[in-house]
Amino acid sequence: MNDLRAERLQVMLSPEELAAIDDFRFKHRMPTRAAAVRELLKFGLAALCVDAAAGVKSSDFGVFGRGPDGHTQGDPEGGSED
Repeated sequence: MNDLRAERLQVMLSPEELAAIDDFRFKHRMPTRAAAVRELLKFGLAALCVDAAAGVKSSDFGVFGRGPDGHTQGDPEGGSED
């Protein structure tokens, strides 16, 4: 990949999402969070291309599910774990 990166992408993450990226980064001995995010994006794009339909909110594409008050929950589907 070309090391010249002309575009900057700013992403807001929940503490749980950031922890998941950091866990991936340290497990795979990656030098930076940016490198880990690029690798995860590469994996995701290779696995599945998703076309966003009209009316889909960006929050629908979060890593973790959201509870009724907007806070994330551990279950990716947002349900209970019982």
